[in-house]
Amino acid sequence: MSGTFQMRDHLLQELETGARTGAELIRRIRPEEWAYRPQDNMRSLLELVHHFVQITVSDLTIMQEKGEAEVAEVENRLSGLDDPECLATTLWRNYETYKNYIVSLSEEELLNRSTKAFYAEQGHLQAQWQIETLTHVFHHRSQLYNYLKQLGHELHFTMLYM
Repeated sequence: MSGTFQMRDHLLQELETGARTGAELIRRIRPEEWAYRPQDNMRSLLELVHHFVQITVSDLTIMQEKGEAEVAEVENRLSGLDDPECLATTLWRNYETYKNYIVSLSEEELLNRSTKAFYAEQGHLQAQWQIETLTHVFHHRSQLYNYLKQLGHELHFTMLYM
């Protein structure tokens, strides 16, 4: 296996950790907590979870050069859904869809194929998009962890790496 594919797989393993541990956080949410919003200028817990769950499929849609309307449709697909188990399952399914795309790329495509987001002036290589998606997931998983801590959930940071 080439070094490129080894790095791709390491990044996918980290993304899997983010999805798996994020799903466990989602499963802890109680119905009365969905409206929680730490500050007026921040997302509610439900809005945050919807965004978090859709990151991999939304980022995939962007990196495949879909338009703003199609990305918005993906991002809004969960409207009205507040079942923690269903959201956790969707998170995992979206991760699998993303992983299947990344694994389907040849080494040449991963390293040299550039695609441009509808909102950007310049494109990014597929390997760069993979890193962007990973950091995006971990950023919002961290927010989710903090929201739940603020709501009084008994959490320990080690659960984010198990």
